[in-house]
Amino acid sequence: MTTTDNTGTALTNAPVATRFPAGFLWGAATASYQVEGAVREDGRTPSIWDTFSHTPGKVLNGDTGDVAVDHYHRWRDDVRLMADLGLTAYRFSVAWPRVQPTGRGPAVQRGLDFYRGLVDELLAQGIKPVVTLYHWDLPQELENAGGWPERDTAYRFAEYAGLVGEALGDRVESWVTLNEPWCSAFLGYGSGVHAPGRTDPAAALRAAHHLNLGHGLASSVLRDVLPARAQVGISLNPSVVRALTEAPADLDARRRIDALANRVFTGPLLKGAYPRDLITDTAAITDWSFVRDGDTAAIHQPLDFIGLNYYTPAVVSAARPDREGPRLDGHGASQHTPWPGADDVDFHHAPGELTAMNWPVDPTGLTDLLLDHTAQAPGIPLYVTENGAAYEDVVDAEGRVHDPDRIRYLHAHLAAVHDAIEQGADVRGYFLWSLLDNFEWAYGYGKRFGAVYVDYETQERIPKSSATWYSRVARSGGLPAES
Repeated sequence: MTTTDNTGTALTNAPVATRFPAGFLWGAATASYQVEGAVREDGRTPSIWDTFSHTPGKVLNGDTGDVAVDHYHRWRDDVRLMADLGLTAYRFSVAWPRVQPTGRGPAVQRGLDFYRGLVDELLAQGIKPVVTLYHWDLPQELENAGGWPERDTAYRFAEYAGLVGEALGDRVESWVTLNEPWCSAFLGYGSGVHAPGRTDPAAALRAAHHLNLGHGLASSVLRDVLPARAQVGISLNPSVVRALTEAPADLDARRRIDALANRVFTGPLLKGAYPRDLITDTAAITDWSFVRDGDTAAIHQPLDFIGLNYYTPAVVSAARPDREGPRLDGHGASQHTPWPGADDVDFHHAPGELTAMNWPVDPTGLTDLLLDHTAQAPGIPLYVTENGAAYEDVVDAEGRVHDPDRIRYLHAHLAAVHDAIEQGADVRGYFLWSLLDNFEWAYGYGKRFGAVYVDYETQERIPKSSATWYSRVARSGGLPAES
Protein backbone atom coordinates (compact mmCIF):
# COMPACT_ATOMS: atom_id res chain seq x y z
CA MET A 1 0.00 0.00 0.00
CA THR A 2 1.28 3.50 -0.79
CA THR A 3 0.23 7.05 -0.09
CA THR A 4 1.57 10.29 -1.52
CA ASP A 5 3.02 13.34 0.17
CA ASN A 6 2.17 16.94 -0.64
CA THR A 7 4.44 16.80 -3.69
CA GLY A 8 2.72 13.78 -5.14
CA THR A 9 5.64 11.51 -4.25
CA ALA A 10 4.70 7.92 -3.57
CA LEU A 11 5.47 6.94 0.02
CA THR A 12 5.44 3.32 1.02
CA ASN A 13 3.49 2.23 4.07
CA ALA A 14 5.37 -1.06 4.15
CA PRO A 15 6.83 -2.08 7.51
CA VAL A 16 10.30 -0.86 8.38
CA ALA A 17 12.82 -3.23 6.84
CA THR A 18 15.98 -1.88 8.49
CA ARG A 19 15.80 -0.85 12.13
CA PHE A 20 18.36 1.50 13.72
CA PRO A 21 19.41 1.22 17.38
CA ALA A 22 17.16 2.67 20.06
CA GLY A 23 18.10 6.25 20.85
CA PHE A 24 19.67 6.85 17.43
CA LEU A 25 19.60 10.58 16.71
CA TRP A 26 17.82 11.75 13.56
CA GLY A 27 19.05 15.23 12.87
CA ALA A 28 19.77 17.93 10.36
CA ALA A 29 22.57 20.47 10.26
CA THR A 30 23.21 24.06 9.22
CA ALA A 31 26.02 26.61 9.55
CA SER A 32 25.73 30.16 10.85
CA TYR A 33 26.97 32.11 7.81
CA GLN A 34 24.96 29.93 5.46
CA VAL A 35 21.60 30.51 7.14
CA GLU A 36 21.53 33.36 9.65
CA GLY A 37 21.85 36.59 7.68
CA ALA A 38 21.59 39.71 9.88
CA VAL A 39 25.31 40.24 9.43
CA ARG A 40 25.26 43.80 10.80
CA GLU A 41 22.76 43.37 13.62
CA ASP A 42 23.21 43.27 17.39
CA GLY A 43 26.91 43.99 17.37
CA ARG A 44 28.03 41.39 14.84
CA THR A 45 31.11 42.43 12.86
CA PRO A 46 32.46 41.01 9.57
CA SER A 47 33.83 37.50 9.35
CA ILE A 48 36.25 36.31 6.68
CA TRP A 49 33.24 35.06 4.72
CA ASP A 50 31.64 38.50 4.73
CA THR A 51 34.84 39.93 3.30
CA PHE A 52 35.38 37.09 0.83
CA SER A 53 31.83 37.04 -0.51
CA HIS A 54 31.90 40.81 -1.04
CA THR A 55 35.13 40.52 -3.05
CA PRO A 56 34.26 40.55 -6.77
CA GLY A 57 34.77 37.23 -8.50
CA LYS A 58 35.05 35.07 -5.38
CA VAL A 59 31.46 33.78 -5.15
CA LEU A 60 29.17 32.70 -7.98
CA ASN A 61 26.92 35.56 -9.15
CA GLY A 62 28.36 37.83 -6.47
CA ASP A 63 26.12 36.20 -3.86
CA THR A 64 26.69 36.92 -0.18
CA GLY A 65 25.37 35.69 3.14
CA ASP A 66 24.06 39.13 4.11
CA VAL A 67 20.49 37.79 4.28
CA ALA A 68 21.03 34.09 3.56
CA VAL A 69 17.75 32.41 4.59
CA ASP A 70 17.07 34.88 7.40
CA HIS A 71 17.28 32.24 10.12
CA TYR A 72 18.27 34.96 12.61
CA HIS A 73 14.72 36.31 12.42
CA ARG A 74 12.83 33.14 11.45
CA TRP A 75 14.37 30.67 13.88
CA ARG A 76 11.15 30.02 15.78
CA ASP A 77 9.39 28.98 12.57
CA ASP A 78 12.40 26.90 11.59
CA VAL A 79 12.38 25.06 14.92
CA ARG A 80 8.67 24.35 14.50
CA LEU A 81 9.48 22.99 11.07
CA MET A 82 12.07 20.66 12.60
CA ALA A 83 9.53 19.49 15.15
CA ASP A 84 6.95 18.89 12.41
CA LEU A 85 9.52 16.72 10.62
CA GLY A 86 10.11 14.66 13.75
CA LEU A 87 13.79 15.53 14.09
CA THR A 88 15.39 14.59 17.39
CA ALA A 89 18.57 16.66 17.00
CA TYR A 90 19.76 19.84 15.33
CA ARG A 91 23.42 20.69 14.75
CA PHE A 92 24.03 24.40 14.27
CA SER A 93 27.07 26.61 14.52
CA VAL A 94 27.69 29.75 16.53
CA ALA A 95 28.89 32.79 14.59
CA TRP A 96 32.11 33.79 16.31
CA PRO A 97 31.84 37.51 15.30
CA ARG A 98 28.28 37.62 16.63
CA VAL A 99 29.48 36.55 20.09
CA GLN A 100 32.98 38.08 20.19
CA PRO A 101 33.13 40.67 17.40
CA THR A 102 36.88 41.30 17.44
CA GLY A 103 37.84 37.76 18.37
CA ARG A 104 39.04 39.08 21.72
CA GLY A 105 37.61 40.25 25.00
CA PRO A 106 34.17 39.84 26.58
CA ALA A 107 31.15 38.38 24.85
CA VAL A 108 28.33 40.43 23.39
CA GLN A 109 25.26 39.33 25.32
CA ARG A 110 22.88 40.19 22.47
CA GLY A 111 24.68 37.65 20.33
CA LEU A 112 24.59 35.01 23.03
CA ASP A 113 20.91 35.74 23.63
CA PHE A 114 20.10 34.64 20.09
CA TYR A 115 21.63 31.23 20.74
CA ARG A 116 20.10 31.01 24.20
CA GLY A 117 16.65 31.52 22.69
CA LEU A 118 17.32 29.02 19.91
CA VAL A 119 18.52 26.37 22.36
CA ASP A 120 15.58 26.91 24.70
CA GLU A 121 13.10 26.53 21.85
CA LEU A 122 14.81 23.37 20.60
CA LEU A 123 14.63 21.84 24.06
CA ALA A 124 10.99 22.84 24.41
CA GLN A 125 10.28 20.95 21.19
CA GLY A 126 12.19 17.85 22.33
CA ILE A 127 15.07 18.45 19.89
CA LYS A 128 18.63 17.96 21.11
CA PRO A 129 20.90 20.94 20.35
CA VAL A 130 24.38 20.10 19.08
CA VAL A 131 26.60 23.18 19.03
CA THR A 132 29.46 23.62 16.58
CA LEU A 133 31.77 26.38 17.73
CA TYR A 134 33.56 27.01 14.43
CA HIS A 135 32.06 26.54 10.99
CA TRP A 136 34.47 28.82 9.15
CA ASP A 137 33.36 32.36 10.11
CA LEU A 138 36.58 33.66 11.66
CA PRO A 139 36.30 37.30 12.82
CA GLN A 140 37.93 39.44 10.14
CA GLU A 141 39.98 41.25 12.76
CA LEU A 142 41.74 37.99 13.61
CA GLU A 143 42.42 37.34 9.94
CA ASN A 144 43.90 40.81 9.68
CA ALA A 145 46.30 39.73 12.43
CA GLY A 146 47.30 36.65 10.42
CA GLY A 147 44.40 34.22 10.77
CA TRP A 148 44.80 30.52 11.38
CA PRO A 149 48.44 30.40 10.17
CA GLU A 150 49.23 32.42 13.32
CA ARG A 151 49.53 30.60 16.62
CA ASP A 152 47.64 33.24 18.57
CA THR A 153 44.41 32.38 16.73
CA ALA A 154 44.33 29.01 18.50
CA TYR A 155 44.41 30.77 21.87
CA ARG A 156 41.74 33.23 20.80
CA PHE A 157 39.55 30.30 19.75
CA ALA A 158 39.94 28.66 23.15
CA GLU A 159 38.91 31.90 24.85
CA TYR A 160 35.84 32.17 22.62
CA ALA A 161 34.95 28.52 23.30
CA GLY A 162 34.94 29.26 27.02
CA LEU A 163 32.57 32.20 26.57
CA VAL A 164 30.05 30.12 24.65
CA GLY A 165 30.47 27.15 26.96
CA GLU A 166 29.74 29.27 30.02
CA ALA A 167 26.66 30.76 28.37
CA LEU A 168 25.08 27.58 27.02
CA GLY A 169 26.64 24.79 29.04
CA ASP A 170 23.72 24.50 31.42
CA ARG A 171 21.45 23.37 28.57
CA VAL A 172 23.68 22.01 25.77
CA GLU A 173 25.31 18.62 26.24
CA SER A 174 26.95 18.01 22.84
CA TRP A 175 29.78 20.25 21.62
CA VAL A 176 31.72 20.18 18.35
CA THR A 177 34.87 22.31 18.38
CA LEU A 178 35.64 22.55 14.66
CA ASN A 179 33.78 21.63 11.50
CA GLU A 180 35.95 20.32 8.66
CA PRO A 181 39.28 21.88 9.60
CA TRP A 182 40.68 20.51 6.34
CA CYS A 183 38.53 22.96 4.40
CA SER A 184 39.47 25.85 6.68
CA ALA A 185 43.18 25.17 6.22
CA PHE A 186 43.60 23.90 2.69
CA LEU A 187 40.74 25.59 0.82
CA GLY A 188 41.08 28.83 2.76
CA TYR A 189 44.87 29.17 2.70
CA GLY A 190 46.00 26.74 -0.01
CA SER A 191 43.77 26.81 -3.08
CA GLY A 192 42.02 30.03 -2.06
CA VAL A 193 38.54 28.90 -3.14
CA HIS A 194 37.23 29.51 0.38
CA ALA A 195 37.67 32.46 2.69
CA PRO A 196 40.03 34.12 3.30
CA GLY A 197 41.19 33.24 -0.21
CA ARG A 198 44.93 32.95 0.40
CA THR A 199 47.15 30.72 -1.74
CA ASP A 200 50.23 29.84 0.31
CA PRO A 201 50.94 26.11 0.83
CA ALA A 202 53.14 26.74 3.87
CA ALA A 203 50.43 28.88 5.43
CA ALA A 204 47.91 26.10 4.78
CA LEU A 205 50.03 23.62 6.74
CA ARG A 206 50.53 26.10 9.57
CA ALA A 207 46.78 26.70 9.62
CA ALA A 208 46.12 22.96 9.86
CA HIS A 209 48.35 22.73 12.92
CA HIS A 210 46.86 25.76 14.63
CA LEU A 211 43.34 24.48 13.98
CA ASN A 212 44.39 21.23 15.64
CA LEU A 213 45.91 23.19 18.51
CA GLY A 214 42.78 25.33 18.77
CA HIS A 215 40.69 22.18 19.07
CA GLY A 216 42.89 20.84 21.86
CA LEU A 217 42.99 24.10 23.81
CA ALA A 218 39.25 24.66 23.39
CA SER A 219 38.51 21.10 24.50
CA SER A 220 40.42 21.69 27.73
CA VAL A 221 38.60 24.96 28.36
CA LEU A 222 35.22 23.40 27.66
CA ARG A 223 35.86 20.58 30.11
CA ASP A 224 36.68 23.20 32.74
CA VAL A 225 33.47 25.19 32.26
CA LEU A 226 30.92 22.53 31.23
CA PRO A 227 29.06 20.10 33.47
CA ALA A 228 30.51 16.60 33.71
CA ARG A 229 27.73 15.21 31.52
CA ALA A 230 28.83 17.30 28.52
CA GLN A 231 30.26 15.58 25.46
CA VAL A 232 33.07 17.22 23.46
CA GLY A 233 34.12 16.14 19.98
CA ILE A 234 35.09 17.35 16.51
CA SER A 235 33.61 17.02 13.01
CA LEU A 236 36.07 15.98 10.32
CA ASN A 237 35.58 15.51 6.59
CA PRO A 238 37.97 12.64 5.94
CA SER A 239 38.57 11.59 2.35
CA VAL A 240 37.86 7.98 1.50
CA VAL A 241 40.93 7.75 -0.72
CA ARG A 242 41.09 4.95 -3.27
CA ALA A 243 43.91 4.22 -5.71
CA LEU A 244 42.95 4.10 -9.37
CA THR A 245 45.03 0.91 -9.83
CA GLU A 246 47.21 -1.33 -7.71
CA ALA A 247 50.35 0.03 -9.40
CA PRO A 248 52.95 1.13 -6.82
CA ALA A 249 52.90 4.73 -8.04
CA ASP A 250 49.10 4.93 -7.66
CA LEU A 251 49.24 3.37 -4.20
CA ASP A 252 51.85 5.94 -3.21
CA ALA A 253 49.58 8.71 -4.51
CA ARG A 254 46.87 7.31 -2.26
CA ARG A 255 49.24 7.35 0.73
CA ARG A 256 50.21 10.96 0.12
CA ILE A 257 46.64 12.23 -0.21
CA ASP A 258 45.58 10.20 2.80
CA ALA A 259 48.28 11.98 4.82
CA LEU A 260 47.14 15.44 3.67
CA ALA A 261 43.41 14.80 3.86
CA ASN A 262 43.15 12.60 6.92
CA ARG A 263 46.21 11.83 8.98
CA VAL A 264 47.24 15.47 9.32
CA PHE A 265 44.30 15.59 11.76
CA THR A 266 43.84 12.05 13.05
CA GLY A 267 47.56 11.71 13.74
CA PRO A 268 47.72 14.31 16.51
CA LEU A 269 44.06 13.91 17.54
CA LEU A 270 44.18 10.15 18.04
CA LYS A 271 47.88 9.33 18.39
CA GLY A 272 49.50 12.50 19.64
CA ALA A 273 51.88 12.86 16.69
CA TYR A 274 51.97 13.99 13.09
CA PRO A 275 52.73 11.22 10.59
CA ARG A 276 56.39 11.05 9.59
CA ASP A 277 55.58 10.58 5.91
CA LEU A 278 53.54 13.79 5.88
CA ILE A 279 56.47 15.74 7.27
CA THR A 280 58.80 14.14 4.70
CA ASP A 281 56.41 14.74 1.80
CA THR A 282 56.12 18.46 2.65
CA ALA A 283 59.75 19.10 3.66
CA ALA A 284 60.33 21.30 0.62
CA ILE A 285 57.47 23.56 1.76
CA THR A 286 58.02 23.81 5.51
CA ASP A 287 60.25 22.44 8.24
CA TRP A 288 57.27 22.17 10.62
CA SER A 289 59.09 24.30 13.20
CA PHE A 290 55.72 25.85 14.07
CA VAL A 291 54.95 22.66 16.03
CA ARG A 292 56.32 23.45 19.48
CA ASP A 293 57.07 21.15 22.39
CA GLY A 294 53.85 20.11 24.07
CA ASP A 295 51.62 20.99 21.13
CA THR A 296 50.71 17.46 20.10
CA ALA A 297 50.02 16.53 23.72
CA ALA A 298 47.68 19.53 23.95
CA ILE A 299 45.91 18.40 20.77
CA HIS A 300 45.64 14.78 21.93
CA GLN A 301 42.70 15.37 24.27
CA PRO A 302 40.07 12.75 25.13
CA LEU A 303 37.26 12.70 22.58
CA ASP A 304 33.73 11.84 23.64
CA PHE A 305 32.74 11.36 19.99
CA ILE A 306 33.95 11.94 16.45
CA GLY A 307 31.72 13.49 13.82
CA LEU A 308 32.30 12.40 10.24
CA ASN A 309 31.10 14.30 7.17
CA TYR A 310 30.84 12.33 3.94
CA TYR A 311 29.74 13.12 0.41
CA THR A 312 31.87 11.21 -2.12
CA PRO A 313 35.13 9.22 -2.28
CA ALA A 314 38.41 10.37 -3.83
CA VAL A 315 40.05 8.27 -6.54
CA VAL A 316 43.72 9.13 -7.14
CA SER A 317 46.68 8.08 -9.22
CA ALA A 318 50.17 9.20 -10.02
CA ALA A 319 50.13 11.91 -12.68
CA ARG A 320 49.19 10.63 -16.13
CA PRO A 321 51.14 12.08 -19.07
CA ASP A 322 47.91 12.91 -20.89
CA ARG A 323 46.17 14.67 -18.00
CA GLU A 324 44.39 17.90 -18.80
CA GLY A 325 41.37 19.85 -17.64
CA PRO A 326 40.34 20.77 -14.10
CA ARG A 327 41.45 18.85 -11.02
CA LEU A 328 38.63 16.43 -10.18
CA ASP A 329 39.02 16.53 -6.40
CA GLY A 330 35.57 18.06 -5.89
CA HIS A 331 36.91 21.14 -4.14
CA GLY A 332 36.41 23.89 -6.69
CA ALA A 333 38.46 25.31 -9.53
CA SER A 334 41.73 27.05 -8.76
CA GLN A 335 45.18 27.35 -10.28
CA HIS A 336 46.49 26.74 -6.79
CA THR A 337 46.37 23.34 -5.15
CA PRO A 338 44.88 22.43 -1.77
CA TRP A 339 47.34 19.49 -1.69
CA PRO A 340 50.76 20.85 -0.62
CA GLY A 341 53.57 18.69 -1.93
CA ALA A 342 51.22 16.55 -4.03
CA ASP A 343 50.88 18.55 -7.24
CA ASP A 344 51.73 15.44 -9.23
CA VAL A 345 48.72 13.45 -8.02
CA ASP A 346 45.76 13.11 -10.37
CA PHE A 347 42.16 12.86 -9.21
CA HIS A 348 39.51 10.84 -11.03
CA HIS A 349 35.76 10.49 -10.73
CA ALA A 350 34.49 7.34 -9.10
CA PRO A 351 31.98 5.47 -11.27
CA GLY A 352 28.29 6.21 -10.84
CA GLU A 353 25.78 9.01 -11.23
CA LEU A 354 26.70 12.58 -10.32
CA THR A 355 24.95 15.10 -8.09
CA ALA A 356 24.53 18.74 -9.05
CA MET A 357 27.94 19.34 -7.43
CA ASN A 358 29.45 16.96 -9.99
CA TRP A 359 30.23 14.57 -7.13
CA PRO A 360 29.88 10.83 -7.78
CA VAL A 361 27.29 9.01 -5.66
CA ASP A 362 28.97 6.11 -3.83
CA PRO A 363 27.42 5.11 -0.49
CA THR A 364 29.99 2.33 0.02
CA GLY A 365 32.46 5.06 0.93
CA LEU A 366 30.38 5.97 3.99
CA THR A 367 30.44 2.39 5.27
CA ASP A 368 34.21 2.27 4.70
CA LEU A 369 34.69 5.58 6.49
CA LEU A 370 32.75 4.50 9.57
CA LEU A 371 34.51 1.17 9.79
CA ASP A 372 37.92 2.75 9.30
CA HIS A 373 37.37 5.18 12.16
CA THR A 374 35.98 2.40 14.32
CA ALA A 375 39.31 0.64 13.84
CA GLN A 376 41.36 3.82 14.38
CA ALA A 377 39.48 5.01 17.45
CA PRO A 378 38.00 1.97 19.20
CA GLY A 379 35.57 2.87 21.93
CA ILE A 380 34.85 6.38 20.65
CA PRO A 381 31.25 6.80 19.43
CA LEU A 382 30.71 8.14 15.92
CA TYR A 383 28.13 10.44 14.38
CA VAL A 384 27.52 11.20 10.73
CA THR A 385 27.47 14.96 11.21
CA GLU A 386 26.92 15.77 7.52
CA ASN A 387 25.67 13.79 4.56
CA GLY A 388 23.45 14.86 1.70
CA ALA A 389 23.32 15.92 -1.92
CA ALA A 390 22.56 18.90 -4.13
CA TYR A 391 20.15 18.46 -7.03
CA GLU A 392 18.41 20.79 -9.48
CA ASP A 393 15.27 21.28 -7.41
CA VAL A 394 12.36 23.22 -8.90
CA VAL A 395 8.92 24.22 -7.69
CA ASP A 396 6.19 22.70 -9.87
CA ALA A 397 2.94 24.33 -10.99
CA GLU A 398 1.22 23.19 -7.78
CA GLY A 399 3.91 24.78 -5.60
CA ARG A 400 5.55 21.45 -4.72
CA VAL A 401 9.17 20.25 -4.90
CA HIS A 402 9.65 16.67 -5.98
CA ASP A 403 13.22 15.34 -5.46
CA PRO A 404 13.28 11.55 -5.92
CA ASP A 405 17.04 11.60 -6.62
CA ARG A 406 17.70 12.94 -3.12
CA ILE A 407 15.42 10.30 -1.58
CA ARG A 408 17.37 7.57 -3.36
CA TYR A 409 20.63 9.16 -2.22
CA LEU A 410 19.52 9.33 1.41
CA HIS A 411 18.11 5.82 1.42
CA ALA A 412 21.35 4.39 0.03
CA HIS A 413 23.56 6.30 2.47
CA LEU A 414 21.44 5.49 5.50
CA ALA A 415 21.58 1.84 4.44
CA ALA A 416 25.36 2.25 4.31
CA VAL A 417 25.33 3.57 7.88
CA HIS A 418 23.28 0.58 8.96
CA ASP A 419 25.73 -1.76 7.23
CA ALA A 420 28.55 -0.21 9.27
CA ILE A 421 26.57 -0.60 12.49
CA GLU A 422 25.96 -4.26 11.73
CA GLN A 423 29.71 -4.69 11.25
CA GLY A 424 30.50 -3.20 14.63
CA ALA A 425 30.61 0.58 14.20
CA ASP A 426 29.18 2.47 17.17
CA VAL A 427 27.24 5.09 15.22
CA ARG A 428 24.92 7.12 17.43
CA GLY A 429 23.22 9.47 14.96
CA TYR A 430 22.87 10.95 11.48
CA PHE A 431 22.61 14.64 10.55
CA LEU A 432 21.23 15.41 7.13
CA TRP A 433 22.96 18.19 5.25
CA SER A 434 21.07 20.35 5.17
CA LEU A 435 17.82 21.30 6.81
CA LEU A 436 17.35 24.26 4.45
CA ASP A 437 18.60 25.37 1.07
CA ASN A 438 21.16 28.06 1.85
CA PHE A 439 24.29 29.97 0.90
CA GLU A 440 26.57 27.25 -0.42
CA TRP A 441 29.91 29.00 0.06
CA ALA A 442 31.69 29.80 -3.23
CA TYR A 443 28.69 28.43 -5.15
CA GLY A 444 26.44 31.11 -3.65
CA TYR A 445 22.78 30.21 -4.01
CA GLY A 446 23.41 28.08 -7.08
CA LYS A 447 23.38 24.70 -5.28
CA ARG A 448 20.50 23.39 -3.18
CA PHE A 449 21.28 20.83 -0.47
CA GLY A 450 18.21 21.34 1.68
CA ALA A 451 15.43 18.92 2.51
CA VAL A 452 13.39 22.12 2.68
CA TYR A 453 13.25 24.37 -0.37
CA VAL A 454 13.75 28.09 0.24
CA ASP A 455 12.45 30.74 -2.14
CA TYR A 456 15.25 33.24 -1.71
CA GLU A 457 13.07 36.17 -2.80
CA THR A 458 10.23 35.56 -0.34
CA GLN A 459 11.99 33.30 2.21
CA GLU A 460 9.09 30.86 1.94
CA ARG A 461 9.98 27.35 3.17
CA ILE A 462 8.60 24.41 1.15
CA PRO A 463 9.38 20.91 2.45
CA LYS A 464 10.54 18.76 -0.44
CA SER A 465 9.43 15.18 -0.91
CA SER A 466 12.75 14.15 0.67
CA ALA A 467 11.77 16.02 3.85
CA THR A 468 8.57 14.00 4.08
CA TRP A 469 10.49 10.80 3.41
CA TYR A 470 13.14 11.63 6.03
CA SER A 471 10.42 12.50 8.52
CA ARG A 472 8.92 9.03 8.14
CA VAL A 473 12.33 7.45 8.64
CA ALA A 474 13.00 9.54 11.75
CA ARG A 475 9.62 8.78 13.28
CA SER A 476 9.82 5.04 12.57
CA GLY A 477 13.51 4.67 13.44
CA GLY A 478 14.31 2.73 10.30
CA LEU A 479 14.29 2.40 6.55
CA PRO A 480 11.64 0.94 4.29
CA ALA A 481 12.72 -1.82 1.95
CA GLU A 482 12.84 0.57 -1.01
CA SER A 483 13.24 4.30 -1.43
